[in-house]
Amino acid sequence: MGRAKRDIRNVEPYFKDWAVPGPLPDVARLQEFEAGEGESIDALSGFFRIFQLKKGHRFSTDDVLTAWYGTSWCPSAGRVLDLGSGVGSVGMSAAWRLRGAHFVTVEAQEESVALARRSAAYNGLKERYEIRQGDFRDPQVLGEEERFDLVLGSPPYWPLSDGTQGDHPQKVACRFEVRGSVVDYARVAAEHLAPGGIFTCVFPVDRPGQKARPWEAAEKAGMTIVRWRPVIFREDNPPLVGLFVMMRNQDLPEDMRGQTWEEPPLIIRDRDGQVHPEYRAVKMSFGFAP
Repeated sequence: MGRAKRDIRNVEPYFKDWAVPGPLPDVARLQEFEAGEGESIDALSGFFRIFQLKKGHRFSTDDVLTAWYGTSWCPSAGRVLDLGSGVGSVGMSAAWRLRGAHFVTVEAQEESVALARRSAAYNGLKERYEIRQGDFRDPQVLGEEERFDLVLGSPPYWPLSDGTQGDHPQKVACRFEVRGSVVDYARVAAEHLAPGGIFTCVFPVDRPGQKARPWEAAEKAGMTIVRWRPVIFREDNPPLVGLFVMMRNQDLPEDMRGQTWEEPPLIIRDRDGQVHPEYRAVKMSFGFAP
């Protein structure tokens, strides 16, 4: 067992001339935490950190953008649900932005749940952050009457038959549809949304068949994609993924049902490979160094 590197526990309010937002952590409490063998503790949002396996599934830009997009369009959420929450990157990024909200997260993989629980403790979230282990499609996992203002999800992108599944079992369920697809995410989200609530997810849009699936999922769940934003990882390239906000049709005026507003693409890097100015500002908005 080795302690996390000292620079990870740095609580100075500035990092490379950037004023790190958010509350400073309790340094004495953090000394209780260690990264186990094969693990790392990595920056997430502000002074929030996340435990991950070095060779397992690791959080990505897609995850933090899901949290950013959802909390941007539902900034007053009091109760938040994170489906298929993995190691907690989406939920904890959202919790950093929504500091008064209570969270329920659902994840099936025991290894990921254990990591997420340590991250929640590290980040001082245990009082308002409930992590449940189970398959979110199981009606026993979420109570029939449980309702949430915001539901978040980063669904696996690919059917099991599509492509190489990877060399670590934790990666497989995060990338491939082992326990449901975007259709299942949308259905469960619709069942547990509070009136006027939103479901936010990320999904590939680089192939026609994939791009159509969020709209199919919304239709089957009785929802409308009210807005979406393509994400371009390098300027002048086509978008690879999209960010989606869905609402239940019953919560919308009739003339808005089935109507979608497409936002201008979010560009991650410019054509020279530098971080795009807008994305630098987006990163700061969820507490990540520009």
